[in-house]
Amino acid sequence: MTDHDHPAGRRAAGRRRRCAALIAAGVLLPLPVLTGCSDEARDTSVTASQDIAPAPRGELKKGGTLRWAVDAMPGTLNAFQSDADATTTRITGAVLPSMFTIDASGRPQRNGDYLDAADISARDPKQVVTYKINPKARWSDGRPITAADFIAQWIALRGKDNAFWTARNAGYDRIGKVEQGADSREVKVTFARPYADWESLFTPLYPKSVMGSADAFNDGARAQLKVSAGPFLFQERDAKERRVVLVRNPKWWGDPALLKRIVLQSLPGDKRAAALADGSIDVAAVDQVAAKRVASARSAASAGPHEPGDDNAGPQGGENRAGARPGAKAAAAENAALRGYTIRKALEPAYTQLALNGSSGPLADDRVRRAVARALDRQELADTVLKPLDLPSRPLGSHLLMAEQYGYQDHSDALGGQDTGAAKALLAEAGWKSDDTDRQQAGGKAGAPVPGAGRAADEDGDDTSDDRYGNEGAGDRSDGGDDGEADDRNPARSGRGHAAPPARGNRSDGMRPAAAKAPLSFTGAVGSEVQQAALLRQSASFYKEAAAREKDRADGDTTSAAYGRYKQYKKRAAQTLGAAELIETGQAPNLPGSGGHPGALHAAAERPADAAFAPRPAGQKGTKIAAVRKNGRPLTLRFVLPDGAGSAQLRTVGRQIAEMLGKIGVQTSLQRVSDASYFQDHIASGDYDLALYSWPGTAYPATDARPIYAKPQPAPDGSLTVEQNYTRVGTDHIDQLFDQAASELDEGAAHTLVEQADARIWAAAGSIPLYQRPELVATKKTLANVGAFGFATPRFQDIGYQM
Repeated sequence: MTDHDHPAGRRAAGRRRRCAALIAAGVLLPLPVLTGCSDEARDTSVTASQDIAPAPRGELKKGGTLRWAVDAMPGTLNAFQSDADATTTRITGAVLPSMFTIDASGRPQRNGDYLDAADISARDPKQVVTYKINPKARWSDGRPITAADFIAQWIALRGKDNAFWTARNAGYDRIGKVEQGADSREVKVTFARPYADWESLFTPLYPKSVMGSADAFNDGARAQLKVSAGPFLFQERDAKERRVVLVRNPKWWGDPALLKRIVLQSLPGDKRAAALADGSIDVAAVDQVAAKRVASARSAASAGPHEPGDDNAGPQGGENRAGARPGAKAAAAENAALRGYTIRKALEPAYTQLALNGSSGPLADDRVRRAVARALDRQELADTVLKPLDLPSRPLGSHLLMAEQYGYQDHSDALGGQDTGAAKALLAEAGWKSDDTDRQQAGGKAGAPVPGAGRAADEDGDDTSDDRYGNEGAGDRSDGGDDGEADDRNPARSGRGHAAPPARGNRSDGMRPAAAKAPLSFTGAVGSEVQQAALLRQSASFYKEAAAREKDRADGDTTSAAYGRYKQYKKRAAQTLGAAELIETGQAPNLPGSGGHPGALHAAAERPADAAFAPRPAGQKGTKIAAVRKNGRPLTLRFVLPDGAGSAQLRTVGRQIAEMLGKIGVQTSLQRVSDASYFQDHIASGDYDLALYSWPGTAYPATDARPIYAKPQPAPDGSLTVEQNYTRVGTDHIDQLFDQAASELDEGAAHTLVEQADARIWAAAGSIPLYQRPELVATKKTLANVGAFGFATPRFQDIGYQM
């Protein structure tokens, strides 16, 4: 599980954290589902772009410690090295100078704590930017911040000396010279090539003692920052306790920090719910499980104590019962702790996209990519993710700017909206046409190529479909009889495409049946069998819901009656699901195709190991969907999705997309792969047809977004250099528009070029933005000016506790 706030990758300038942002913020972006998170009136006042409980400094206490969860210990404290990460950025944001910060609308703002002025002082013959440093600004060793620090940073980052192990030089490579102006507090930066995103430079700014030599750059700021200049100072890195401690800077010249200390505690995502329950953390970006626990504890408190003997009483009532079990008392204590938190939520400046790999195969044809894109109901997908959170539910219309960002415009009309007829016409134009020889029988399920393939289990040994918080089946039920969990793993991984020997009779051990030679959708099963399987799946979903409720009531007490009922309902769910799969896999007695039915053998011979036939449209029982074919071969796309429990809703969105594609005759094979291998082994390597992953937004799209959409270029060894364009779709024109925007000093003209680039990216149909991700952050109720920051750079000195 990754830290869901990933504040680093999106707020700092340039490309230095792009790959880190992808992994920490984008590739495995679990999509939280949460209802009932509003608390008091203040908690429900949530804007789309930010939710931090704002409060004037005068209303907050001075002092106190803030314990803030981070993903991991920082790989380095030098933000310009390749192993810099989100924790690096959080630390440097609190202890080092930032010449410009980002506001809630995603616009750069001069930081008055460090600069009295910063402007383009000349445009011809060269662009010149003049910085006037705040005369109060000093390093913690007492030395003033001067032009010498700017000069040293430029020399280290300009990319001309390989002795400096830098991760990037975007922007610094355009500078011709940096020199002192009228005095040491004035800096003149002359550009060899115009640079529109100059405000991204010199943030963070390191002292000359770090940037002045290669040895100091490479090793001097990896584990400690001896000299800094922020509202906080770096005090210690405790590897044993896995924490970094920041303390108030007594020499800070700006508004003094309200907090005395900030402790950045390394805490994996799956440990955060427990940390909240025991009160050992004050702020943590959380997943849907932890957020739901906080919401449930608060709603239980508002409902009042339960009466003794009430079968529906949760653990929180235990403290009011005579003779309550120790487990119930512990649960009551946990709920009491959780009631001290609230969930801050906003639209995160990051978006989830459907990526279409255009390097080869059917998707190399732009008509096929456009057809896939026009089959998508993006509003339905956005509703699935955002409506349960009471956040604005709208599809994102730009690759380069977020909806709340200044200058945002929806350019999706360059591709066109959802239109099944237009999508089919595009496929036909590309040679993919439907006929009556290959149709999906009613009852087939999107993304279930081999219902008997293996399924992941959670930490209790439970099936991952028993994730009551993940809402995996939301929006994925086509007939009301689906439990929302298709087994959509790659059949080639477990079955190698060969049928297992058929099993007979019902299973009572809760194990999933082996795959027959052909699943139900291939065997010509009649409607009664389809209906029976659907009803069994519906029953299984009811049992699963009941099991989830009882497990929640048991709250870890394996001796309780609730836990006994949980095990009973879980077993019944497995039995009924197994019975449904006996039918669906052609193994139920007297089912066509179960006893060597010719149709089963024929289908098994034709069907690729990882192919899944197109599902029927939702709400159209019995409707057959003809697969489109070209030269006798059906159009089948391999849809790779992460397998972890935290990616449950991502898989739900994937199955919704598969169903939408089924309406135009496109088959999908949903392959679930481990979270650890999802990015490196599949996305970055191009081993997919369709995939879902996310990119962070940026205040500097002309610089930051170019490598994501740059046209792949041939390398000397014959391979392709793709930078971060993992769809492998790009054009020369898009590259030219980015280059022009990066060099255009007129803000309006630069924005127009960015808009044109976005429209071209839409038309290329390699990346289809779906929605902005939600951001969930648990904070102590008494904290102010912290939470879901959105685009805005945190003001660490303003974070504090209410009086």
